[in-house]
Amino acid sequence: MSVFDWFNKTEQNGAGAQPQTLSAEELEERVVTALRTVFDPEIPVNIYDLGLIYGITVDAATGKVHVDMTLTAPGCPVAQTFPDTVKNAVEMADGVTEATVELVWEPPWTRDRMSEAVQLELGML
Repeated sequence: MSVFDWFNKTEQNGAGAQPQTLSAEELEERVVTALRTVFDPEIPVNIYDLGLIYGITVDAATGKVHVDMTLTAPGCPVAQTFPDTVKNAVEMADGVTEATVELVWEPPWTRDRMSEAVQLELGML
């Protein structure tokens, strides 16, 4: 998260405001909402519904979030930079104080990981 993003988030939440008390489920829901704003650079679908997110671990008490994700192919041209894009989006979610994103390759991504809505949207059903 850039200093500018942090400042805007602090300003939105009120400088010096007490952190929100969220349940793990509420925080995870906010993270999923943030992930749905990030689109795959090659397929016009958000990374969550595309099935690129393999796991989300949240610590509601601290606001720390860890995301395990993959890409559609190991040779994806954005493999080096895309995790930071995802991290920045997650850190913008209210209640998140810190995010880490780990790129994993096992199991390999397949079309079966896409939601039915995405498969229908892409004409695969």
